[in-house]
Amino acid sequence: MKFASTETYIATEELQMAVNAAVILERPLLIKGEPGTGKTMLAEEIASSLGLKIITWYVKSTTKAQQGLYEYDAVSRLRDSQLGDDRVHDINNYIEKGKLWEAFDTEEKVVLLIDEIDKADIEFPNDLLLELDKMEFHVYE
Repeated sequence: MKFASTETYIATEELQMAVNAAVILERPLLIKGEPGTGKTMLAEEIASSLGLKIITWYVKSTTKAQQGLYEYDAVSRLRDSQLGDDRVHDINNYIEKGKLWEAFDTEEKVVLLIDEIDKADIEFPNDLLLELDKMEFHVYE
């Protein structure tokens, strides 16, 4: 599997080298650039040309890094426990998997696009460094 320019996306030699290194090493690749320069399209083209599924996590100014991993709904679990619901005994009923969990948990290789990461809090990328480096995380609930 090797990425090269496509009919709809012309990649420089340096960009092709960076993408292919990330693919071979199975490491994240951070693409920076002005709006409209094709960063999102690059991820889509990589996935398409390599025959990989793309998982997209759209980030907003209010998005927290934890949301990419999972979200735990403690309020619903508390409510269900007060109502005597049997679902309360399985914590999985109250955990919503995030896009990183989805990407890490698949048997097949995927392209994970964290789109508009610059819109989030300045510490957002740093909050995910360990998880992206190890491609794993812990569920503490």
